[in-house]
Amino acid sequence: MADGVRVVDRPRTGIGVSTRRPDGGPKVRGEFAYSSDLHADRMLWGRTLRSPHAHARILSIDIGPALTIPGVSAVLTADDVPGRPTYGLTVPDQPVLARDIVRYEGEPVAIVAADHPDTARRAIASIVVEYEVLEAITDPQRALQSPAIHPDGNLIRTVPIRRGDVDAVGSVVVEGTYEMGIQDQAFLGPESGMAVPDGAGGVDLYVATQGLHQDHAQVAPCLGLAPEQVRLHLAGTGGAFGAREDLSMHVHACMLALHVNRPVKMSYLRDESFVGHVRRHPAHMWFRHHATPEGRLVKVEAQILLDGGAYASTSAYTAANSARFACGPYRVPNAVIDATCVRTNNAPSGAMRGFGVVQVCYAHESQMDKLAAAVGLDPVEIRLRNVLARGDELVTGQTVDVPAPVRECLEAAASVPMPPPASDVDDYGLPGGAGRTADRARIRRGVGYAVGFKNLAYAEGYDDDTRARCRLDGGVATITCAAAELGQGFVTVAEQITRTVLGVDQVVLAPASTATIGSAGSSASSRQTYMSGAAIAMACRQVAEGARRAVAHRHAVAVEALEIDEGRIVSRDLSIDIPIGRASEEPLEAEVNHHHRETFPMDPVTGQGDTDVSWVFAANRAVVDVDLDLGLVRVVQMATGQDVGKALNPLSVVGQIEGAVSQGLGLAVMEEVVTTDGIVRNPSFTDYLIPTTADMPPVEITLIEEPEDGAPFGAKGVGETACLSSTPAVVAAIRAATGLELSRVPVRPEDIALADVRREG
Repeated sequence: MADGVRVVDRPRTGIGVSTRRPDGGPKVRGEFAYSSDLHADRMLWGRTLRSPHAHARILSIDIGPALTIPGVSAVLTADDVPGRPTYGLTVPDQPVLARDIVRYEGEPVAIVAADHPDTARRAIASIVVEYEVLEAITDPQRALQSPAIHPDGNLIRTVPIRRGDVDAVGSVVVEGTYEMGIQDQAFLGPESGMAVPDGAGGVDLYVATQGLHQDHAQVAPCLGLAPEQVRLHLAGTGGAFGAREDLSMHVHACMLALHVNRPVKMSYLRDESFVGHVRRHPAHMWFRHHATPEGRLVKVEAQILLDGGAYASTSAYTAANSARFACGPYRVPNAVIDATCVRTNNAPSGAMRGFGVVQVCYAHESQMDKLAAAVGLDPVEIRLRNVLARGDELVTGQTVDVPAPVRECLEAAASVPMPPPASDVDDYGLPGGAGRTADRARIRRGVGYAVGFKNLAYAEGYDDDTRARCRLDGGVATITCAAAELGQGFVTVAEQITRTVLGVDQVVLAPASTATIGSAGSSASSRQTYMSGAAIAMACRQVAEGARRAVAHRHAVAVEALEIDEGRIVSRDLSIDIPIGRASEEPLEAEVNHHHRETFPMDPVTGQGDTDVSWVFAANRAVVDVDLDLGLVRVVQMATGQDVGKALNPLSVVGQIEGAVSQGLGLAVMEEVVTTDGIVRNPSFTDYLIPTTADMPPVEITLIEEPEDGAPFGAKGVGETACLSSTPAVVAAIRAATGLELSRVPVRPEDIALADVRREG
């Protein structure tokens, strides 16, 4: 038993049952091959020289000293990029290797291939680069008025929303300014992969990624190769959380491999990883909420400024998410919202779990607590008076036409029994833990609530699709789909869906590759179960129908006279009873290309439009103990009510929610990339803190199951939602314990312990 979820063996398990992951055993035993474990005969090691400056002009690069080191096979610069010199997930604005200008600390300048990692590191250290250091623009507010740091300008996108009466005023008004620092995805498996030349001018890249085909569309042009000459294959991936949507070592490894005609492996160290991938957008947000004396929302105003860093990545869509979800899962008849994202000389920002919504959820939930205090309601009641329900309109004008159990999520979180009082906790359970530094007389307990919601799948008119193939040969079903397994459990769900539809015990998942099937889209935006799960179900149903037709033809009966029952094809009169695997002497195969319902761009002036596919909702309650003198916080309990549509694998869903809560807790009280003038000061897990088992409280989870029509078996994606509301819930609980405003996350110990000193100062 795990959190009340029954675990059963894998055979004969379909949807709705908690089953063990097919990759779980090897991972626990240390036998799973991650991308950093890749190896090939005659393999060389690749390494990247990166800029030590946030903004500088490159005056010269001398690679001569590196080429004299024994064991060095290649040293390449921007002059050696064989194809398009830039790439980008949405626009190709980022150089493969910097030529004239570096725009952030860590920007790649040169790459080497050598016979040993240490040789590669010595080669990198010997390259002489002369820089002219330029002023770094690291404040996004200043970037709006500063000279352009990029040919495309500093402004990436502004997204306005104008809804209802923009001049409406409520009798009760609360406002606040909120900030969020930089959170890193902090996956445990750093960026790594191996490029293998095929001897005919092409290359195979084995890489940890979130989207094989999205990477392929960027890599091939940079190599100057035809698409069919470049093949990407999914390597074992040790977490992602958004950071693997963008390229890292992909083009570099391929360039080196093609240059030396040998396999080249690149694997980042942790400090390099901190500057080698995108992070969550830091944000500065101003909000004003208008309401009636009874606490019903009248209007929301918001100005949101996101720091996109040096290159665009997914910033344009992050800004759109921040705008669309700035009001939270509430009925808001009038809104004036602007979300802006700009370039700076900080490292690029991009996708991270919650994707622009985490930022605004912290702000709008802080506002709801202010509003509750202003009208004399408790934090739960103010939310219940305003929650969205099915049939309501969003501030974009789109009608919520799917289950929207916001009330049920909040009531579920609120109804979880409270943990024992702080007075019953032993010394190890107090803030400070085993150090026993806490004075019990100075410990205060607080309780906080928050709700959040986010879109599921892509939006704004993007034609999102996914492909899947099912092949039934005998009693074995083989599923081919390019969906990236990042640890989220898609491989388990794919097997469960196949077993449910076909009734077979043996399911094989073919390796994910661009060489075997078309795109499944990125494993992002909580979309793979919703999209690729649906495609697999459709392909399996087509195979099942083919099996019925084959049996009907062989026995000269109508197809309608046959049914599929637990993996057998049975006639109504029971004269025919055949295992589905023996329905046809030839293998049966079907491939589908599944699209979600059509979405539309936001109106560029009003932000109105049916822009989203679906939505997922969650609520959190946090209970914390705070040491007022030391500023230390222990989260005692988290309670979550989450909309899941239908839990295809309840154990996996619980794991996803616990992980999301952990990242939300980390953002609330400890996780922050600290920078000075664009230079990262804490690029290690010694100084960038993430929650450990010692920091995690019990997470009491209630799954709210209201199946969505059109989704595979009614299931929604669950990976992101709980991280939205967990951060503001923890901060709200700290506010309740301390009485402090706490308008910035993460909350640092000095924000609590030195609050009086700062006020006096």
